[in-house]
Parts: sequence; C-alpha cells; structure tokens
Amino acid sequence: MSFGPPPSPYTHSVLTQNDQQRKRRRNRLLGLLAVVLVAAVGTAGLLAARSDDKKKPTADNAPAAGGGRLDVRETVERKPATTTGDMAFRFSIDDAKPGEHTEMPGTWATDKILAKGINQTLAGFRTGTDAAPGDEVWRLRLAGPICGYTRRVTGENRTAVVFRDSKDKASLCNHVAFFDLDDGKRIWEHEFPVSTIGDEQDTAPTDGALQDPPGVTLTHATVAVTWGGGTDAYDMDSGERTWRTTESGSCQDMGAAGGRALLVRLECWDDSQTSASWQTITYKVRKIDPATGKEKWTYAGTKGLRDLELPSSDPPVVAVSAGETGFTELLSLDDRGTVRATIGLTGGSYVGDCSDQVDYLVVDDCQTIAVGLGQVFVRSKEAGAPHNSNWIIGFDLATGKTTEKFESGPDSLLYPLRVSGSRLLALRMSDDHISPSALVSLDPRTGKETPYFYFGVPQDADTLTTLDENDIVVQDGRLFFAAHAADGPGTGQAWTWLVLGIGSSATER
Repeated sequence: MSFGPPPSPYTHSVLTQNDQQRKRRRNRLLGLLAVVLVAAVGTAGLLAARSDDKKKPTADNAPAAGGGRLDVRETVERKPATTTGDMAFRFSIDDAKPGEHTEMPGTWATDKILAKGINQTLAGFRTGTDAAPGDEVWRLRLAGPICGYTRRVTGENRTAVVFRDSKDKASLCNHVAFFDLDDGKRIWEHEFPVSTIGDEQDTAPTDGALQDPPGVTLTHATVAVTWGGGTDAYDMDSGERTWRTTESGSCQDMGAAGGRALLVRLECWDDSQTSASWQTITYKVRKIDPATGKEKWTYAGTKGLRDLELPSSDPPVVAVSAGETGFTELLSLDDRGTVRATIGLTGGSYVGDCSDQVDYLVVDDCQTIAVGLGQVFVRSKEAGAPHNSNWIIGFDLATGKTTEKFESGPDSLLYPLRVSGSRLLALRMSDDHISPSALVSLDPRTGKETPYFYFGVPQDADTLTTLDENDIVVQDGRLFFAAHAADGPGTGQAWTWLVLGIGSSATER
C-alpha cells in the first residue's frame, strides 16, 4: 500500500478494513506484549534496588512555571502510581508492499492524541488504541508533502510544519501551516519566499536553480521560518507576519532553534572559491528578539567546521563538528554570545547526537543531548561486550567541568532525553533483551535514579528503539517510539510497526 498520492490510504476505498482481522491482530499484539511485560515486571526489582523509588512525589511534579498557552511547552512529568508498564498506543500497517517507502516526518503527543506526519497528511490518533490507517480521530490534508517540521509544541498543544505547494515532486517547499494537535484544526497557513542562493540545497527547481531548504520552529507567541534568503516570523494567534529579516552577501539563514528563545543558524561561504565544500563554509549563530526580529548578538564559529547544530536556545548551547565524524565539542554561550565553556567530546569518550535526517532542516533536534539545571547531559561511549554498559555525564555550563555521573550497570544503556522540572528524564534500554527497559528520572543533586515504569519491546518492534532512526517522545506519562519513515515489511512480518507507545499500567487504566 502507499501512504502518499497516488494512491493514498487516506481515501475511503483504502481505509476500509476487516473488523475481524483487526480484532485478531489486536489480540495477538496484546498477548505478545503481556508476555514481554510479565518478564519485565519479574526482573524489575533488580533495577529498583538501585533506584530512589521510595521517595514521595515532590513539587517537581507541578507544571512548569511560566508555561503560558503561547509559550513552548515544557511539561514536568509526574511519577506514576505504579512502575508496571503497559501498551499505551500502537500504529501499524499490515498491507505494505516489500520495498515500499513513505516519509513520516514529525511526531507529537498530547494527553490524549498521538499525531504523525505522513507524506502530505497530518493524522491524529487517540492514545490507548491499536490503530491503523483509517482509525484517525482527525486528518489534515496539505497541498503537498511535508518538507519541514519542528518538535516544539505550544502550551495549548499547537505546532507547525512547512510543506510543498503541490503533489508534484518539482514543487516548491514554500508554505507553512500552524495547527492544533488535539483536533487537527488548521489555525492558519501562509506562503513564504524561496531562495536559490547558497551551497546546501533542496530538490525543487525554480527558474533553473535549486531551492535552499526551509526550516521552522516555535518560540514565545511566534512561528519562525528560515528560507535561506532570510527569516519570516508569524503571530501564533492571527497568523500575521510580524517581521522579516533578509540576508545579503554570502550568507543564508539555514535553520533555527526555538523554545525559550530564538537562535538562527547562518551558513556563509567564500565567494573567491571556485568549488563549494565544507571547507569553504563557515557558521554563525544569531540570537533574535522574537517580537521584533532585532538581533541581540552574533556568535561566529571557527573555520573548518563540518557542522553546527543548536541543542538549546536558552541557555544557548552549540554543538560543533570539527573532525571526520560526529560532534567534537559543545559550546556554552553567555548572554552576549561569547563562549562561557567548552566541553570536549573528542576521543570517543562522550557521544552527542543530533538528527541526521538530511531531507529536513531541524537544527535543534538533538534528542540525546539534554540541557537544563545549569548543565548539559550527554552519554558516554558504550563499553561493549561481554556486558555492555555506559554512563550519562553532566557538565556545568559555566565551567565545562563534570558534575554528576549516572551508571547504566551491565547489560543496559542509558540515554538522556530531556530535563523535566529538577530531574533528568532518561531511557534505560536493555542490552541483553532479558532484563526490562525503563523510563527513569535522574536527580543531579543526589545522583538517585527513580523508575517511572518498566517495559519490554516485542522483537519485531525492536527497530523502533534505535534512537538515531526514530523519534522518541515523552509526554503526559507516556513514552512513544515513532519511525521516521514507513518501509514495507521484512520476511515473516505480519505488519510494519510505525509507532509504539508505553505508559504506566495505572495511567492506561
């Protein structure tokens, strides 16, 4: 089957399903998860022994201070009543053809809805269900395929995507839509300019040239779109454009980081060079007032950087790559854009990950680099066989020195996800596929680990837990693993997993 036109599963003829077949599929899934979760619960005590599970919930469970409806959401997760995991959601297809591929950019969650981008459609599914195409509670059709998105969500559960102006593969990526995740309502939509300058380019031709890829992000009351030749800002409520900045000379706006502040990444090149390569590209970062578009400061990266990403806008943290592969340094900036501290990641001791989806310009999607509490948290290199393990290490943003370290223990791996209140949310993944995995909180003040819930993953869904190939979303007590793309099933697979949601059994009841 195909998710995108033509044909589309979001048509009545393709959405028709056999109810009895769906029931058998769901029963099989629940039975499989029950076996996995029973095993997880049976061994959970091994991990609980080194946790802080006996502590009562604290004020950290309160909603984030200052989180208004037009602010970017910073949900503080609550410790559930029970640490037993249960299926919170599944989205899958069972009639994809081998080798079939469909892009699925963007994954967002609210307390009731899991939303997914599917080619040129945005679809919302109710959590707590076993869903397939046709089970959406809302569906928002766009004029063309999604070509950019942001992971940011507002306090009233709204977000934005950019998309092409038609189904044609040669169409321009020049529209932005702001929409509601709870009901799928399109709040507003606008066309933005197209740029043909620069070295890094999209695949849509315009006047014989190529288009610079646009990016989109959210900050307070503002949707910001970078389009190469500049940046446009729109008011969240009215959709009116509030300001536009334009670039001149040999620089282009290539992506932005939102959240508590707005940082715009610029790529600049040397016009004297006859050929374009990473060696001729330099980077800048500008902090912009989201209300006016006025520049507050500019940070200029050193020459010879292969890449520059923005894990955090406030406090500003920059990830740079000055080597062959991977990020080599994290830079903490002050309120004037100068470097406060440099955290070296060289030598392979520490790992910093940002999105490597080359078709989408999302420069602040660094889902295993967590920033907050005056620190940045990264994971260490894996120890390897016979009993694999790693650490999460905190670094002080003012000094660059290490703070607290959290050990995974043998046969498991720890991944930092995001700061929640005064705790760090982390994913503890089983490496031996016998002990349970878990969503945990880590307290940088005490070094204590508190399990939120333990869970197991069915074998044929294991590919969803590969962090650099999938979205990982924690929201309102649930953990979601979601594919970046839908591919036809492998040999012997009854269906293709696209999203798996896990939550506490107390929450799911």
